[in-house]
Amino acid sequence: MALTALDIYKLLPKTNCKECGFPTCLAFAMRMAAGKATVDLCPHASGEAKATLGAAASPPLPKVLIGAGEREVVLGDETVLFRHEKTFCHPSAVAISVRDDLPDADFAARIEAIRGLAFERVGQRISVDLVALRCVSGDAGKYARRAGAAFEATGLPLVLLAPAGPLAAAADAVGASRPLLSPPPEDLEAGARLAAARKLPLRVRARGMGGLAPALATAREAGAASLVADPAPECAREAVADATTLRRLAILARNRDLAYPSAFDLGNGFPDPFLAAALLIAKYGSLLVMDTADPADLLPLLTLRQNLFTDPQRPIQVEPGIYPIGAPGESSPVLITTNFSLTYFTVRGDVEAARTPALLLISDCDGMSVLTAWAAGKFTGESIARQLAECGIADRVAHRTLILPGMVARLSGRIEELSKWRVLVGPQESSALPSYLRRLTAAAFAPSRG
Repeated sequence: MALTALDIYKLLPKTNCKECGFPTCLAFAMRMAAGKATVDLCPHASGEAKATLGAAASPPLPKVLIGAGEREVVLGDETVLFRHEKTFCHPSAVAISVRDDLPDADFAARIEAIRGLAFERVGQRISVDLVALRCVSGDAGKYARRAGAAFEATGLPLVLLAPAGPLAAAADAVGASRPLLSPPPEDLEAGARLAAARKLPLRVRARGMGGLAPALATAREAGAASLVADPAPECAREAVADATTLRRLAILARNRDLAYPSAFDLGNGFPDPFLAAALLIAKYGSLLVMDTADPADLLPLLTLRQNLFTDPQRPIQVEPGIYPIGAPGESSPVLITTNFSLTYFTVRGDVEAARTPALLLISDCDGMSVLTAWAAGKFTGESIARQLAECGIADRVAHRTLILPGMVARLSGRIEELSKWRVLVGPQESSALPSYLRRLTAAAFAPSRG
């Protein structure tokens, strides 16, 4: 369990020397208990206290690194059970499998398909993270060559799913790329020794919590330090239960014996792999291995992951300003909305669908949606009038007509009063913009005579 402020205070020197920057040792202990100070700030703490408090302050869910450089994948290193408590830091990693026994042409085609699993959504690139190489041939040399080819072709970190012999050969070939070693349960000890010798991460697979505890102990005794726990569930329900148990043991119980990132192999005939993946992205699956390379399967999963792992305190947003759509002229419509990324891209797409050149005015609302920004006082008649006066839009068009989102129609009078622009209330839903814009006549945007 996490140490309380009183537990920490008992380990401190109790001199109230203030050298830590706090008025008393108790105040310092309270800050440490809240995770806002570390024992290193205390110059008089004993070695025993530093060891005990340093261990207690380490992340409840250890960090495991796979790969290196720009494509490095981080598993674990989470501190909360629920996203609203703080945020989730490291998205569930998705690995797509490829078999080492495929003919050369089929292997190359599969690798190319994996490379293509990258998409752009709301201005961000979302993609799969790793390649999982399954050893089916049993040929150590072939497996090592295929591992090298997969890494060279994709640049993605590897998950090496293989028995001890092929695993060792592949580690020799691509060990510098820091792959995740994933031996079968019967080769766990040999795989752990290999991971320890090469300082590589290791997936430990065993059935349920009862099997994981001794298996993880075996891996630690063999010297492996960077571990990922795979409870080998047989269905989606078991997978979610196991992932939740592992996270609760880490965050709430601080159980160092079982507190590891989780991995789930949803291939090789696992039932309902898409359902299981969707549930595990939402419920603590750190690494998911899937056999499908179909974009229709993966885009929804990556979109779900992007939504869940966006910091709720810092929404995805675009820069405020004027965004031309098509080739707008001086009589083109002017629309306004907030700088929440999803709002921007949705409105932009619907305006483009109207095939009407327009100017889209984006307000700085701290990344909030229209109604949220209005409720928070960020999207008001005053702020919109000020933006119309300062952004330079008056130099881009000859008219003074603004299309306002229908959800905030009540702002129209105040905007007209402050800015002297005429306000047209647009539809409440962005999806109605194409038909709305097509219905507008040129007279709506006639040059201003004011």
